[in-house]
Amino acid sequence: MTGTLFLVATPIGNLEDITLRALRVLRTASGVLAEDTRRTHILLKHHGVATPLASLHAHTSESRIGTLADELAAGKTYALVTDAGTPLVSDPGSELVRAAVARGVRVEAIPGASAVMAALCVAGLAADHFRFVAFLPRSGKRRREALRTIAEDRLTTVLFEAPPRLVETLVDLRKACGESRRAAVCRELTKLHEEVARGTLAELCSRFSETPRGELTLVIEGARDPVVSDEDDDAVVAVAAPVDPEALMDERFASGLGAREVAKELAGVWGIDRREAYKRVVAHRAARGPASSED
Repeated sequence: MTGTLFLVATPIGNLEDITLRALRVLRTASGVLAEDTRRTHILLKHHGVATPLASLHAHTSESRIGTLADELAAGKTYALVTDAGTPLVSDPGSELVRAAVARGVRVEAIPGASAVMAALCVAGLAADHFRFVAFLPRSGKRRREALRTIAEDRLTTVLFEAPPRLVETLVDLRKACGESRRAAVCRELTKLHEEVARGTLAELCSRFSETPRGELTLVIEGARDPVVSDEDDDAVVAVAAPVDPEALMDERFASGLGAREVAKELAGVWGIDRREAYKRVVAHRAARGPASSED
């Protein structure tokens, strides 16, 4: 008989947010594997759990993971936890799960607290269909593509962000999705200083002009652009109408915006930097008529 690898969800802030089943598993397991043993020790001590504690994090060696998987196959029972929330959701542990499965070990989830679900519930945005993307790429083409996908997707998007990068991410989301796209910044969920800031991306950029403290989860409203139908014999598939950059530029110029303001918005649509966007905008305006002085 093999052992069992339990994936145990732990509180995302409030230490009382843990299930009775999770506590039973933590107490009866052969050992608890934690991302940060110092943080998990606080949780275990609070609930009177004396099970031996060992580390398993993003830098755990392949040989160590293999040893743990062999021990599970030999009958040991381990409870895998992360610093907060559910293991493997933007956290380490997938290598051990794969190694355990390959050895025929039972892997069982013990559900519980989730920052994704908590933020989605309190954001005040559509929660019936959503997409979780964890952390955005920090820079470059992959970041631009991720932002473009969020801008065009009709699903609500949930993502994590680190406090030092929140301001930059909100600015980038505003560029990609537009000033009026609604969103929520959920900070320190379930903790003493919990805050849920709701509003348009423009409003949130103003509100968070400086680096905040604490754990952050963002929820962004899905696109509300008109859709066109792509019919086949069996179904009608709703497809977001593509943005026409030339029409958008003409519309923005007609409303009185200058080339720099238009380029700022179009940079997100094209997925390029502002300097290149400005060149395209100026070239387009020059081809359409005399340049405006509002630059």
